[in-house]
Amino acid sequence: MTIEKNLENDKLTLCLSGRLDTTTAPELENELNRDLPAVRELVLDMDNLEYISSAGLRVLLSAQKIMNKQGSMRLTGVRDVIMDIFEVTGFDEILTIE
Repeated sequence: MTIEKNLENDKLTLCLSGRLDTTTAPELENELNRDLPAVRELVLDMDNLEYISSAGLRVLLSAQKIMNKQGSMRLTGVRDVIMDIFEVTGFDEILTIE
């Protein structure tokens, strides 16, 4: 997985490409842990994300809990295959997906 980061003032945008799974979830978690304390708006662009595992879902849930306290989080560009996973797991009810 590759992560492209854009931090402007208190808005963090992360563009995710590839697979968010057990191997790559810690990388995303590290990026979020580094930047989230100063962020009020988090955007995760998933246009090029091909797959997400339960480890990836856990990182998203953790980020959502943090952002609920300090601002907002939204997902953009979610592909059908990823949306199917969100719907089956109920994450479509928890996350803001555009």
